[in-house]
Amino acid sequence: MTISVFCILLFAALLHASWNAIVKAGSDKLYSAIAVSGSAALIALILLPFSPQPTLASAPYLIASCALQVIYTVLVAKTYQVADMSQTYPLMRGTAPLLVAIISVLWLGDSLSSMAWGGIAVICLSILGMAFNGRSQSRKGIWLALLNSCFIAGYTLVDGTGVRLAGSALGYTLWTFFMNGFCLLVWAMLARRQEVTRYLVANWKKGLPGGIGTMGSYGLALWAMTQAPLAVVAALRETSILFGALLAFLLLKEKVAGLRIVAACGIAVGAILLRLA
Repeated sequence: MTISVFCILLFAALLHASWNAIVKAGSDKLYSAIAVSGSAALIALILLPFSPQPTLASAPYLIASCALQVIYTVLVAKTYQVADMSQTYPLMRGTAPLLVAIISVLWLGDSLSSMAWGGIAVICLSILGMAFNGRSQSRKGIWLALLNSCFIAGYTLVDGTGVRLAGSALGYTLWTFFMNGFCLLVWAMLARRQEVTRYLVANWKKGLPGGIGTMGSYGLALWAMTQAPLAVVAALRETSILFGALLAFLLLKEKVAGLRIVAACGIAVGAILLRLA
């Protein structure tokens, strides 16, 4: 992996942590996520006429990705209703890269060096260490988080294949965010129109930077998938948890100590291993 791709992925991870911090700081996590997705859809709609369009061959992947990501978003909200985000979020994000690595090597023809496998393993174990830092409050939350990791791995693999067929990472990214945000907004309006409308009107200024952050983060990751193995991109993207811990400490005034510090250092070591692979 070139240094430029590596640095771009770290920047994408920082953006990912930033928009997650916006969602976490919202008074309602689901409505905040819908505000972010809706803002991204609006931005995508404005930019689509000026972007190169993806090839028709990538259309089935866009549809499949949209379905997977909408289900994932709803499951995330359900998971946070029954368990702490501090445990379930790392569990979701830490398991997914390992699934991506195994499937991409066995079925998609990607190849990874021993050092790359080592870097992915260190990142995953470090993130899982964060997840199990303390007692589990909900067995159902753990199972939902593991189920969500399958959906994360699923849309990562689908998008990684689709963007390689699309011929335009930008066009594929814009269509992804337009479709995902539109479907979420339609679902929200059908299920909870009054509550969602009130929240969006009151919090659109927070949703807009979140939309820019999520689109920039995943757009850069999609571009990187055309330059590097999917497993490496997926693992490096999860260094967002390292940035998230820093943002939680600096901006949200959360306590970050003990095993979380050790795990954060492990994520940094894993990223270095992937850079050297």
